[in-house]
Amino acid sequence: MKKLRLLSAALVLAIVTAGCGSTAGSNNGNGENAASGSSGGAEVKRIIVGTGTGFPQVCFIDENGKLTGFDVELVKEIDNRLPDYEFEFQTMEFSNLLLSLETNKIDFVAHEMEENPEREQKYLFNKEAYAHWQNKIVVAKDNNSIQTLDDLAGKKVLTSATSAAAQILENYNKEHERKIEIVYQNGSANDTVSQITSGRVVATVSADFTLSLIDPQAKLKIVGDSLSEADILFVFRKNDPEAQKLADEIDAALKEIKADGTLGKLSTEWLGDDFTENAS
Repeated sequence: MKKLRLLSAALVLAIVTAGCGSTAGSNNGNGENAASGSSGGAEVKRIIVGTGTGFPQVCFIDENGKLTGFDVELVKEIDNRLPDYEFEFQTMEFSNLLLSLETNKIDFVAHEMEENPEREQKYLFNKEAYAHWQNKIVVAKDNNSIQTLDDLAGKKVLTSATSAAAQILENYNKEHERKIEIVYQNGSANDTVSQITSGRVVATVSADFTLSLIDPQAKLKIVGDSLSEADILFVFRKNDPEAQKLADEIDAALKEIKADGTLGKLSTEWLGDDFTENAS
C-alpha cells in the first residue's frame, strides 16, 4: 500500500521552484515526467493534491496532528488503486486552492468542490461525482425572519472567498439593486457558529451536510428552499492533456470505489450519512 505524504511548505517551495503541477516530477527531455518513485519497478508520477485543514470531517488536522477527513481518506483510497501515480497532499487556505492550480503549484483540488457554470469556464472537472449536496441558508436557531436571499438584502452574510456559496451571493448582488453585504471569512469554518450567534453576521450559505459538522451543539438551523444543488468533483487544469488523463484515471478508480461500497462507507464514517447516493 502506498503511503501518501503531506508536503511541508519548504518542500513545496522547492518543488515549485523545480517545476510542479502537471510536471511535478523532473522532465526527462521527451515531454514526459521522470519517475519520482516506483511501484513494483514501474515508473510512477508524483501528483500534488491541494486541500485544506479547516473543514471539519472533510479535510482537517486531528488531535494527533494528522491530516484526515472524508476528502483526504477518499484521495488516499484512490491513490491505493492507481499504481502509476503517487499522490502527495499540499494544504493551504481554501481561497488559494484554485489559484495554486492555475499556477501549477498543485495538480488537482480535493476540497468538496461544486461544479457550477462559472467554474466550468475556467477549470476541468472529472466526470464521476463523489458526493452531491444542496446549498441553503443557515441562520441562528431563534431567527425566524429569514427564508430567502431577498430577506438577506442589506444584511451581513458570511462566506468563503471563491466558494460556490460566495458565487450565489455575488450573483444575487449583480442582479439586484439592494445588495447583500457579503463578509468573506478569514481562517477556517470553525468560527461560523460564533459569528452568527454573536450577531456579527446574520447568516451564511452552506451545503446541507455541513451544518451538523460545524455546529454539533445545534445552535444554527437551515431555512428556506435549496438555492442550488450540484455534484461534488475534483478540479484540474483545463486544456491540459496530462490533467485530462489523470482525471480519467481517477474516474475509473472512483467507479470501483462506488461499486464496492467503499465510497458510501467513507461518507457515513466522516459525514454522518451517505451523501453519495445522488452523485451522478
